[in-house]
Amino acid sequence: MPNDMIPPSLLTRRAVTLGLLAGAAVLALPWQPAQALDVNTARNLVTRAIDEVNRIINSGRSEQQMYGDFERMFVQYADVPAIARTALGVAGRGASRAEMAAFTKAYQGYISRKYGSRFREFIGGEIKVTDARPLKSSVEVISTAYLRGEAPFELRWHVSDKGGKPMFFNIIIEGVNMLASERTEIGAMLDRQRGSIAGLTEALKTAR
Repeated sequence: MPNDMIPPSLLTRRAVTLGLLAGAAVLALPWQPAQALDVNTARNLVTRAIDEVNRIINSGRSEQQMYGDFERMFVQYADVPAIARTALGVAGRGASRAEMAAFTKAYQGYISRKYGSRFREFIGGEIKVTDARPLKSSVEVISTAYLRGEAPFELRWHVSDKGGKPMFFNIIIEGVNMLASERTEIGAMLDRQRGSIAGLTEALKTAR
């Protein structure tokens, strides 16, 4: 299976849940993370992020209220600018600073609405950190997701402090990089806007 495609069998409840956790899931980012980050710091970051995700999913709040909660979680724990650049791909290289700032803001809202609209399906689920290990240039934190009616499955979070503080920049779910599908979708949306990043940004403000 090509690494940049997700089969229909994975476009299920788990893909939706984990897509938000990834901030829309991530391919290898176009920079090399710092190597000074220690395992415990990375593990603690992911543990806090997961605790927040578990709290939101099981809070009993409405879908609309969850949108804002998940967007705040995403901004707090994920390297949103780097993830947004990766989702935009090559087109982002020629974007101005103002265009990228507007796209990033619209993108994080789009992700929150897209996945938040289905969160009621995951009430009663839980994600737990189980292990962590250093990689060549980042730290990988391993967790297990337990959703009602499904067998447990694994999530691997990649954490770096390249941006100045520890943040996750990648989530791998059962071997699948989740941003791959988002990058494909964002690319298709950009094509429909005839390559206009401004047009794409406007479209994302109401898309889900």
